[in-house]
Amino acid sequence: MTDPLHVGATIGILGGGQLGRMLSVAASRLGLRTHIFEPGANPPAADVAHRVTTASYDDAAALTAFGRSVDVITYEFENIPTSALDLLEALAPIHPGRQALATSQDRLTEKTFLQRLGLQTAPFADIAAMADLTAAIARIGTPAILKTRRMGYDGKGQARIMGPDDAAAALADIEGAPAILEGFIDFSHEVSVIGARATDGSVACYDPGENLHEAGILRTTTVPARLTPALRTDAVLIAAKILNALDYVGVMGVELFVTPQGLIVNEFAPRVHNSGHWTQNGCIICQFEQHIRAIAGWPLGDGMRHADVVMENLIGEDVNRVPDLAKTGAAIHLYGKSGVKPGRKMGHVNRIVKRA
Repeated sequence: MTDPLHVGATIGILGGGQLGRMLSVAASRLGLRTHIFEPGANPPAADVAHRVTTASYDDAAALTAFGRSVDVITYEFENIPTSALDLLEALAPIHPGRQALATSQDRLTEKTFLQRLGLQTAPFADIAAMADLTAAIARIGTPAILKTRRMGYDGKGQARIMGPDDAAAALADIEGAPAILEGFIDFSHEVSVIGARATDGSVACYDPGENLHEAGILRTTTVPARLTPALRTDAVLIAAKILNALDYVGVMGVELFVTPQGLIVNEFAPRVHNSGHWTQNGCIICQFEQHIRAIAGWPLGDGMRHADVVMENLIGEDVNRVPDLAKTGAAIHLYGKSGVKPGRKMGHVNRIVKRA
């Protein structure tokens, strides 16, 4: 366990998107500075961070200068090149740690890790060639979904297989990338748990939220989720088990399917998570402040929910609804992105449904 960061210390954040932006806002409220490292020009986090470095992840000189300027390093997305992390970890602590990143970056590694913990997952198989896919379909059945092992998000890098005749086209869709086949799960709804673990090993989890997706992108998260008391407890215990197994420091999002047989783990994200945005207006300590507290070596905050909340993502042209949304009393969180594109997350709103 390292000494807690002092007020005025600098947190380095790899990635300058909306999550980096909201982490920077949370850090500033705690008297901490942030330094963003982002290859793209004018990222959303640049509006609120103390400092921004614009450089690629293969720029060793820029990475070295960045690493020497910060007291601890975190990240807002998983797919950071290993070479960059190799360089940076010699300069400053990285939280969450490398094991969490390596596990979540590869879907096959992630599923294998979860099963070794004794957690339920969808049936899966490693796919390197057509022969593997044919054998996996025969064992797992259809419908199923073929996913690239790395890099996919928001529905990208995926192809549905409704029957054996779809196999060749699905394999062509992912263009030869290493893949994993996952069997479909008969579930009623998806929930997620936002959990945090501190440097001293203490764990705190928020109430599970219920997620609704459209076209592979999260549309809404509703809290509280439809869960029995037993399943609610199980969801939190699953998140805690993953956090402890990885010796994790920071906030994590764990997605779960609710089935008649219990909870099935879909995946986890080693970072603050879209389905946790409701905590900004439903809790005193939101997920972003919780993450900053954890990686700074500070005590975790109280994540108790004080309201029922519906979080809605503003995707693409949805951002044009902001003037009308402002009249509803909803809390509006915009990301400062300049270009509106289909499928691009432009912001979100949190609606208080009922005070707890």
